[in-house]
Amino acid sequence: MNTDTSPEVMVEQRGHALWITLNRPQALNALNHAMAVSIHRAIISAIGDPAAAHIVIAGAGDRAFCAGGDVALLGREGRENRRLWENFFHDEYRMNQAIARCGKPWVALIDGITMGGGVGLSIHGPFRVATERTLFAMPETGIGLIPDVGGTHALAALPGEIGAWLALTGARLKAADLRYCGIATHYVPSVHLPTLCDLLATSHEPLGEILAAFDEDAGEAPLAAYRDAIDYHFGHDRMEDIMTSLNAGDDWAQAQAAIIARMSPISCKLSLAGLRAARGVEIEAALINEYRMVCEIRNGHDFFEGIRAQLIDKDRNPKWLPATLEAISDDDVARHFEVPETGDLSFE
Repeated sequence: MNTDTSPEVMVEQRGHALWITLNRPQALNALNHAMAVSIHRAIISAIGDPAAAHIVIAGAGDRAFCAGGDVALLGREGRENRRLWENFFHDEYRMNQAIARCGKPWVALIDGITMGGGVGLSIHGPFRVATERTLFAMPETGIGLIPDVGGTHALAALPGEIGAWLALTGARLKAADLRYCGIATHYVPSVHLPTLCDLLATSHEPLGEILAAFDEDAGEAPLAAYRDAIDYHFGHDRMEDIMTSLNAGDDWAQAQAAIIARMSPISCKLSLAGLRAARGVEIEAALINEYRMVCEIRNGHDFFEGIRAQLIDKDRNPKWLPATLEAISDDDVARHFEVPETGDLSFE
């Protein structure tokens, strides 16, 4: 019997920092609805609190910052329980917007696995500290979803077409690549994190100077060698054109095509459309579009099939419907950008 009664999110004042700790290490700090609400409340409280000069968020344990949203519950119950589905995304996205707009410096210590919902907890703030244990990905096309939590906005802002490549392939990046493309603002070996944390709580030096003092060279970025190819192949606005380009390319390009071919076709089309729509817009507009898409995704097949294949039965063999990109019309994509029956996401 589990007798652990510790909170799933710990919020405390450490010196002049408001400190948020994701406290589900056994679940790789996966974010559930209650946690999103707690974090949002902590942010709102900190906005008016002069004692909180900045906000630091970290994950408990040494394996993960946050491995994503708790999508297994949505996969089991979301089709029948519309309120469960919509409330989760509605409140999570409002939290993402609060991180971007809170006005307090946000320091995310992305030590360990940082995927999906964990990206939304980190990438919208000004400071993102990676370590040698950081593993970043937006793998949603593999479960019939989209890179949400403001992911379309953040990925669209990355250099060239790196964001489209990450969204469509679910590629996993380590610290050197994260520094190269700007996802991580600093690289600090994990052995130095305790000292950094002490100073984040107690030092009155400017945040930028504290972090700069700990920042080290993360090494050569493997991603740099593929940058021209990424920009060339992923610069198209239609998935069919991206796949044609990749299939006609070199071994690396064809390997990317093979990866994408295993993903949900509708998720790939929606993800690309979401990224293109998020270019140059405010985060609120991107989140509203993401909310529209996920509300309609609930009426479809692939998310529930993706969760079954990856997390429930774990046969890793999803049967996507429609099964091909060509079977998905522009109208099918456009339907996912319509206002949901229950209304749009709001930020009041």
